[in-house]
Amino acid sequence: MNTENYSRRRFVRHGLTLAGVTFAWGAFRSNSVARQAKIGQPASPDEALAELSAGNKRYVTGQNIHHDFGPERPALAQSQHPFAIILGCADSRVAPELAFDQTRGRLFVVRLAGNFVDDNGLASIEYGTSVLGASLIMVLGHNECGALKAAVDVVTKNAQLPGHLPKLIAHLKAPVEKAQSKTGSLVDNAIRENVLLNVETLRNSEPVLAGLIKQNRLRAVGGLYDLATGRVEVLS
Repeated sequence: MNTENYSRRRFVRHGLTLAGVTFAWGAFRSNSVARQAKIGQPASPDEALAELSAGNKRYVTGQNIHHDFGPERPALAQSQHPFAIILGCADSRVAPELAFDQTRGRLFVVRLAGNFVDDNGLASIEYGTSVLGASLIMVLGHNECGALKAAVDVVTKNAQLPGHLPKLIAHLKAPVEKAQSKTGSLVDNAIRENVLLNVETLRNSEPVLAGLIKQNRLRAVGGLYDLATGRVEVLS
């Protein structure tokens, strides 16, 4: 057997395989970027909500468009143009960009345990709408929320919490107390009520948010993320 010819043939085959892999990856990358470009920027609050819902459907069904996050870096180094603001929980299991299948720069995310509105979060949201131009706000809660579970324990069992947690839980007592009048799981009802109460807070926030909503330039809605399925239920 001519080992020199064998080595040459093996080298050629190996090179062709690498070339094929490189070509396939390049084609996938180009196709992904092209599909992202087609999505464009929603022109209204309703279109923004439709894009979030469509992105969540892609995420749930495993048909994500956004896999390669490299191409947007140069543009994002210059500016950002988010179309939606997500007021979400700090829970590590809920990642808005993934849940709504969006690249960086398209969502302006404010996160803290319990997804409630405080002065600092409100100021951030006002910046996202009035300066960055986002036309939709979603208060995104989720099932099995530890912050709401703690709030339920404080309200119903007078639980004592360490450190600064009592200050945080103070923002969550109202939805727990409202949920006590409903049938079913107190925690689940409190999670839903917390989302709805904070949506109303944002809708009535003067002077920035309420004004934009009256002009139909902004919409505030709620959402509930299911940890097991990834599906977001919209509460409008």
